[in-house]
Amino acid sequence: MADQMDDYQLSSIVSNEITDALNHFDSEYTEQRLRAMDFYLGEPLGNEVDGKSSVVATEVADTIESMLPNIMRVFTSNDEYVRFKPRNAEDVEKAEQASDYVNHVINNDNNGFQLLHTFFKDALLFRLGVVKFYWDESEEVTEEEYNGLSDEELAMLMDDPDVEIVSQEETITETYADEVTGELFPVSSTYDLSVRVTRKSGKIKIINIPPEEFLVSRRAVSLDEAHFMAHRTTMTVSDLVAMGYDREEVEAHAGVSELDIDSERTQRFQDLEAATGTEASDPALREVVYYECITNIDYDGDGIAERRRICAIGSEGQHILHNEPFDHIPFAAVTPIMMPHRLIGRSIYDMTEDLQVIKTTLMRQYLDSVYSSTLPRMAAVEGQVNLDDLLDGTAGGVIRVRQAGMLQQITGASVGGEIRPLMDYVDTVKQQRTGMSAASQGLDADALQSSTASAVSATVRGAQIKLESVARTFAETGVKQLFKGILHLVTKYDNKDRIVRLRNKFVPINPAEWESEFDCVVQVGLGTSDDETKIAFLTQIAAKQEQIMMQLGASNPIVSMPQYVNTLRSIAEIGGFKDADQFFNSPQMIQQQMAAMQAQPEQPQPDPKMIEMQQDMALKRERMQLEIQLEREKMAMEMELRQQELQAEAELRVAKAVTDAEISTNLPRV
Repeated sequence: MADQMDDYQLSSIVSNEITDALNHFDSEYTEQRLRAMDFYLGEPLGNEVDGKSSVVATEVADTIESMLPNIMRVFTSNDEYVRFKPRNAEDVEKAEQASDYVNHVINNDNNGFQLLHTFFKDALLFRLGVVKFYWDESEEVTEEEYNGLSDEELAMLMDDPDVEIVSQEETITETYADEVTGELFPVSSTYDLSVRVTRKSGKIKIINIPPEEFLVSRRAVSLDEAHFMAHRTTMTVSDLVAMGYDREEVEAHAGVSELDIDSERTQRFQDLEAATGTEASDPALREVVYYECITNIDYDGDGIAERRRICAIGSEGQHILHNEPFDHIPFAAVTPIMMPHRLIGRSIYDMTEDLQVIKTTLMRQYLDSVYSSTLPRMAAVEGQVNLDDLLDGTAGGVIRVRQAGMLQQITGASVGGEIRPLMDYVDTVKQQRTGMSAASQGLDADALQSSTASAVSATVRGAQIKLESVARTFAETGVKQLFKGILHLVTKYDNKDRIVRLRNKFVPINPAEWESEFDCVVQVGLGTSDDETKIAFLTQIAAKQEQIMMQLGASNPIVSMPQYVNTLRSIAEIGGFKDADQFFNSPQMIQQQMAAMQAQPEQPQPDPKMIEMQQDMALKRERMQLEIQLEREKMAMEMELRQQELQAEAELRVAKAVTDAEISTNLPRV
């Protein structure tokens, strides 16, 4: 059996890897990143001349700040950064749930927008952007007080392993006396407690790594193939002791770190502080250089290098604190312009550095020419001109001379006609390299107004092609690595039942059930058309889907109801509504409802004879109802006729009585 590597050998190998990576980065990239930061901030170039213009062009910053909002809009137009596609038909629901939860982790458990913004900006400016993701276990200790607890409540509280009783007071509320001795015994009591509650929790944490803190082997082609990488940072003695390391062991390597005097970190904070920090007076707050290394090393001596996570402190990691096997790479990296067979490509700074120098030089010469035209130099004969009057720049002032011709202007040639075309040419070169120009951003109103619609579209499309290339590079490299890593951490550590708000609904999930592997697809809004064009195109697709479903039915082999809903939801999301659930149900919910409808038992088909009998009975019932109705109408008519006859007879009797009375009145008396 091969011998296992001892601590001395391990420390020597790790220290050598760190030293080699540091030398490589210090010699190849540190100076370049320092210069990139100076150019981005518009710092002086160092060739300024007293009395001449010292203006500095900001081509690097202008280009990066023009590209970054468009790239961020590509990735963050909705809350679904990635989708996981199932490899098997039975994993469709799990893939959808994994997609929702991983997006929930970066958007809610972490500040996803800020992480991606720094991630991409580091790459655009410094060639490489790096994020680190890991499972962070935390422990929260709180003190609580309870008053008037019963025996049962006290027992329940003591059964909680996270609760530690600090103090306890018992108050007897009821007693009984012994019949023989008269001694009092408690029947019931209440308790006042002071307890210490320790709650352990964990979550996936994602952080941006400053460029100077990330180390990788010098000939790395990708992170997957790199045999060494490390995160070099500073931590306090208190932080390391809280992580479980021995205090004396850590304090032996505490002190001023090389990161404190690192030129890149100093430059980043140069506008906030005038000098490096001083040593902390509290020993627990002294800083220690901490290396978290991921390296392939033959630790067990079997001749095969395995991936291990090694944590070290001290100068160049000479003291090993922790060593364990590791199953993944906790870093993700992006570079805007990829170079073949290299991890670190080119940045936007590399594309515009020379243009900023050229434009700065042209702007200075142009301004110096303007200054010499508006404030020309004067030639004065010594002793013949009052120099105090000459040096007085008051408008309309009088310069006293002893005789004519003693004072002359020295005017320089105007160079505006030669410099302006050159400056325009520099802008054209920048547009060719990066795709960014005033016209492509819709800022040059005159140029766009005088162009045809096709010319404007071509101008904008040219810039979008460049942005699409950078965005696609980011998506297929670091962003995909990041979300695959998050899914790995979720399934490995976050394997407890949780109730999480997904798609504005609280649903139970258990990542331990996601045993299958999924394909990661980054949801980026790439394309060469604007939102209005996309919405119009999707609207046409929705109309065609509606036509197919109307002609062939909802269950047809061409388009399904969830696909139709996805089209409608995409229109809402492109229109700026991140929460499409307020308009349409999710495809998953629709599938569940359709499955529930299909799962309902079919109603038994009735017997045809029974249907015929029911129809005959219904006809007879209707016939009887008609006959009854006719009888009722007949009786009503007869009653009405009888009433009319009685009324007529009554009127005749009244008329007869009146007539008889009149006759009797007119007869003569005897």
